[in-house]
Amino acid sequence: MNETQKKIMETVIVEFNKRGLKFTMDDIAKDLHMSKKTIYKEYEDKEQLFDHMVDFCFSSIKESEARIMSDSSLGTVEKVSRILIALPENYKNIDFRMIYQLKDKYPATYAKIEKRLESDWENTINLVEQGMKEGTIRKMSIAVLKAMVEASIEKFLSSDALIEGKIEYNDALQIMVDIIMNGITARENLA
Repeated sequence: MNETQKKIMETVIVEFNKRGLKFTMDDIAKDLHMSKKTIYKEYEDKEQLFDHMVDFCFSSIKESEARIMSDSSLGTVEKVSRILIALPENYKNIDFRMIYQLKDKYPATYAKIEKRLESDWENTINLVEQGMKEGTIRKMSIAVLKAMVEASIEKFLSSDALIEGKIEYNDALQIMVDIIMNGITARENLA
């Protein structure tokens, strides 16, 4: 990602948080003090902006996961817990509760989000398997765990339930993980 694209992405996130899908290329240009022509050199339209934002966010999540995986101060259970709620370090200010708006207006972008949520589970699966071998995580179906997490996140992203409930996305993730981790942690490891 070049510097111009990064600035545009940062501004898209700010505008998306403020206005949802209703921001315009004029809003982005005005915030950046640049011409729309410059923005259009990088992105042909809003759909491409959102598509790129999805890729950027998921790449950043993978970077966060890599840091968690390499942190030798964390135990297996803590790593699983942190990976399940990993968010882009530099973009935690994205209001993920607004993602549901993409479903109707930009279905291809929303489908990309769903696909990314369903993939890239290798680190989590390996950690859960490691925890089961160690005895820190009880024996269970990883497929069911994966389905539960995916379904929860999908629900958070596909509706305005969190907005109506006045729950921040990060808080909802933490509540979900707390419930799951208390359910999968071996009893002798519960505090």
